[in-house]
Amino acid sequence: MVLGPNEAKKVVDSQDSEQRTQVRRAAFASAIGTTIEWYDFFLYNTAAALIFPHLFFPASSSYAGAMQSFATYAVGFAARPVGAAIFGYWGDRIGRKVTLVITLLLMGIASGLVGVLPGAATLGIAAPIILVVLRLIQGLAIGGEWSGSVLLAMEWGNQRKRGLLGSFAQIGVPVGLVLGTGGMTLLSALLSDDAFNSWGWRIPFLLSLVLVGVGLVIRLRILETPMFAAVVAKKRISRSPVVDAVKHHWREILLSAGLRFSEQMPFYLFTSYVLVYVVAQHHYSKTFVLNAVLVAAALELFAIPFFSQLSDRVGRKRIYLIGAVLTGVIAFPYFTVLKGGGHVAIFVAVIISLMVHALQYGPQAALIGESFPTHLRYGGAGLGYQLASVFAGGPAPLLATWLLQVTGTPYSISAYIVLSAVVTVICVVLLKDRSRADITDDATYART
Repeated sequence: MVLGPNEAKKVVDSQDSEQRTQVRRAAFASAIGTTIEWYDFFLYNTAAALIFPHLFFPASSSYAGAMQSFATYAVGFAARPVGAAIFGYWGDRIGRKVTLVITLLLMGIASGLVGVLPGAATLGIAAPIILVVLRLIQGLAIGGEWSGSVLLAMEWGNQRKRGLLGSFAQIGVPVGLVLGTGGMTLLSALLSDDAFNSWGWRIPFLLSLVLVGVGLVIRLRILETPMFAAVVAKKRISRSPVVDAVKHHWREILLSAGLRFSEQMPFYLFTSYVLVYVVAQHHYSKTFVLNAVLVAAALELFAIPFFSQLSDRVGRKRIYLIGAVLTGVIAFPYFTVLKGGGHVAIFVAVIISLMVHALQYGPQAALIGESFPTHLRYGGAGLGYQLASVFAGGPAPLLATWLLQVTGTPYSISAYIVLSAVVTVICVVLLKDRSRADITDDATYART
């Protein structure tokens, strides 16, 4: 049967409508999934700073308890590259959708179990051991989540809007921070210190199980991405995608990890370590610091898509480099304010720190994702992104606590931030900008 012009137009319009529907679903599924997983993750971050030292390490001094608590925090980061390799293999073999359902379940179950885990007073040494195991599971899930969520939106949408579409996965971070930190803030304000420290902190962890149910419903409704479906149709599936990504794109993996230093390492100082430092330095309430982080994260919800869309127009590297340089510029003024500033100045400093973070975090998803061909993208992008967790994000609160103890000055932490900015600038300069390249064409990734 030969279609007439009108019938053909209806078919095209129907296909376009279905495409737009799937793009919206993919973007929403990308954002909601990472929101739930980062909600769980930030709950742990906040609890590691405020609750876990005395709950799981009660026999330790204040300094030792903080170090031990942040060590369990770092364990989750060490597991991330492993998760990226495991789920990267399956993401590039069986598809983005199924893999993302598994990572969501893992994260939710681990967080729910943290919410019912008794402390050292009840279980003794078993309590912190179980906490570490659950943290490892969280790290594995997060390691496999990021690249899949980014690709879910990026590989469905318009190639000229990859920066904006990729940022939907990034939006999950500030939304998760708002929900996780906001939940802790609300409970700490409503409950007495004794009630909050004994059982109140557990409520947000248990609520994550409800959120996981919502996320699963949304993710099960989406289709596989057209780019991955085309790879399957062309029989381009790699038998060992992670091995091939390392073999053929090791340079992009290392540069992707390095460009994250000035984004990831300071971020965990700006959102987690700041809770410990400001409360100890000024004896301000936990609620005040949590509120500052909460407002900054809410503003970042708008900043991330704005800078991502801007990167579609002027290029990823240009926006990213501005963010990296500004991170180094604010490093010393930031701790000057935290050390000697009042309530208003500290509040503003926290907000500025996350706006600088958004300059990098917004375009970062597309910048890394575009660096790998479709059949190796889940594993390659995931490894590059998560390797930074071992050297930048995970050790950050631990090293900051140690630096302050050894040097006696927060400016040693500022120097640490500046160093991370230098690493990032070098790596961004060396990484090829594919903002306007056709990432469905293997020739885009051919060595010249």
